[in-house]
Amino acid sequence: MAGIIPKTMEKVQHAVMGHKNDKVNDLKYETKEASSSDRLTTDYGVKQTNADNWLSVVNQDKTGPLLLEDPFGRERIHRFDHERIPERVVHARGSGAFGKFRVYESAEDVTFAPVLTDTSRETPVFVRFSTVLGSRGSADTVRDVRGFAVKFYTQEGNWDLVGNDIPVFFIQDAIKFPDVIHAGKPEPHNEVPQAQSAHNNFWDFQFNHTEATHMFMWTMSDRAIPRSYRMMQGFGVNTFTLINAQGERHFVKFIWTPELGVHSLVWDEALKLAGQDPDFHRKDLWEAIENGVYPKWKFGIQVIPEADENKFEFDILDATKIWPEDLVPIRYIGEMELNRNPDEFFPQTEQVAFCTSHVVPGIGFSDDPLLQGRNFSYFDTQLSRLGINWQELPINRPVCPVMNFNRDGAMRHTITRGTVNYWPNRFENTKPATVDEGGYVEYAEKLAGIKARTKSAKFREHFNQAQLFWNSMSQVEKNHIINAFAFELDHCEDPVVYTRMVKRLADIDLDLAKTIAEMVGGDVPTETAHPNHRKKAPGLSQTEYPGFTPTIKSRRIAIIVADGFDPAAYGAAYAAISAGLAIPLVIAPKRSKIVSAGNTTTVTPHHHLEGFRSTMVDAIFIPGGVESVRVLSTNGRALHWIKEAFGHLKTIGATGEAVDLVNKAIALPAVNVSAADEVTESYGVVTVRKPKVLSDVVKEIFKGGDGFMEKFFYNVASHRCWDRELDGLHSQVAY
Repeated sequence: MAGIIPKTMEKVQHAVMGHKNDKVNDLKYETKEASSSDRLTTDYGVKQTNADNWLSVVNQDKTGPLLLEDPFGRERIHRFDHERIPERVVHARGSGAFGKFRVYESAEDVTFAPVLTDTSRETPVFVRFSTVLGSRGSADTVRDVRGFAVKFYTQEGNWDLVGNDIPVFFIQDAIKFPDVIHAGKPEPHNEVPQAQSAHNNFWDFQFNHTEATHMFMWTMSDRAIPRSYRMMQGFGVNTFTLINAQGERHFVKFIWTPELGVHSLVWDEALKLAGQDPDFHRKDLWEAIENGVYPKWKFGIQVIPEADENKFEFDILDATKIWPEDLVPIRYIGEMELNRNPDEFFPQTEQVAFCTSHVVPGIGFSDDPLLQGRNFSYFDTQLSRLGINWQELPINRPVCPVMNFNRDGAMRHTITRGTVNYWPNRFENTKPATVDEGGYVEYAEKLAGIKARTKSAKFREHFNQAQLFWNSMSQVEKNHIINAFAFELDHCEDPVVYTRMVKRLADIDLDLAKTIAEMVGGDVPTETAHPNHRKKAPGLSQTEYPGFTPTIKSRRIAIIVADGFDPAAYGAAYAAISAGLAIPLVIAPKRSKIVSAGNTTTVTPHHHLEGFRSTMVDAIFIPGGVESVRVLSTNGRALHWIKEAFGHLKTIGATGEAVDLVNKAIALPAVNVSAADEVTESYGVVTVRKPKVLSDVVKEIFKGGDGFMEKFFYNVASHRCWDRELDGLHSQVAY
């Protein structure tokens, strides 16, 4: 009876509150928290009196041999020797968080899956973000595709939406996956380079597989160097299907769009961060959640009725193609929020395992050949990493009941009572579910064709959408793509590789190919077999995703001070930044206490100028103060901070005497600064020489605000000052 009462109460709570805490509650059974009242024990529960010395033969003068009979020492070494499991072949470097998902518009017209139709539900989720090529010890900010995998713990079972931050992939058929990964990974003769695509083998593969042309344009764009996991779009990549209650089937693609907008690092910044702070992205995600600034995404679907499958010039099952939004609009029906960091990285973030084949009733698969292979591969790779009972691990197990006749295997947790372990059986135990009971039924698709190793005609067109992507980029994005190709192909020592890649670029755009040829030393092409069609599509340029509303929340803003700083400007800025849910970081020449002018305010900096760099923040603010500015103006690192932030197109704010400091560091006539009490904004540099009382709270961020903080915050919310780059100012400052 005692076991029934909690379950009954749980059912009552579900009826009133929904299921949003189910995964949190489920994990409590496996969660321990150490305290001073606990005592050290072995894995088999025996308390230990000493954890510092192996049992040995010893006397007052000499320590003799260790004794093999010591079970405590043997257990500790045994467990340590086996702490590591095989890392993922791809997506090894990752970070994750818990959260919740809900739909605010039912999609019952296209699916009967409650996770996409029940607007009263909150479904718990775990999301893992990752890079693709690097090992677990690689850097976060390398140029690479980012994984975006979501595990929905629904009442009908787990649904794993395993996607990327780029909507297409390099290959059309899963049989090529070993080749594309082998080519992208370090070259086999010397295990170089780690975690980047700038080498001969990667680009050799790209040339030899024209189907990869569209994808490598995306990876050379800013999408491959995101500012944050919280500022990435996510895509299911493959074509799935939805089935409604009437038995009608639709093809679907899944999309996540971030509340904060889609933003990226600049390349020089990404390179430096890889050395200065290789954990930049995982720390950023953790920091935002710990500060209560929970990242959010809108959840969208693109839907095509089954009858319209063949109405497009491309094959909708081809994973190297997008569904252009002007042809198939995105319908946003839900939202996801990440609001809880893991308690321990290994059993949660590292042991979480995803499978594209994990879907729930109402969601199905298409004949997408990449998806078909992924459905096999993902399940197989979990067996290699985690063993046959990997779905019993706490992070992976569903929150709904699990009952079947699967038995035994290494590391089995479940104990199933009973005398039969097969179906059918004389007790009719664990019988298959009916459709009305929620049983999964595959869609009865009619199939006709021949058995052959080939692809249909539409699959063999590889350049139209690569041209569409290039044409849809803003000028800034085009400049970055050009620079990316120049960097990547410059790292290819084999002339065959970079010469042939120039030819491939001519299949996208002849002018692009000519520019790259000049930069990397390839033969300059004069003609192309695939003239650019000049068509564009919405939703491809990052500039179309500035964020839902202008905000500075979760942005890191450095406040640079030295002894003698202006306490009024400092205090107002710190308060306003905090009120805007951004993160103020005080930076000074030293980490010990800094005293303001007049000795009225004392602050302890978060970091000093040498230990922290401008690459790690989104903007900088420097308050005035005669002595503070004198010290900073003779500090080369302080001047470099300003120059580097300017070169990386970040917002720079200064008041009082600090206006002269900024002007000295940048030293460009085109950048205007304040002469008196007027607030001047010039190329993202916001200054006021004689500040009045600064706002310590900015209620609304919008273009055209009058006050210093209003202008400063609007520029921060805009992410970067792209005009600074378009007009060539950033390249005139050494950083």
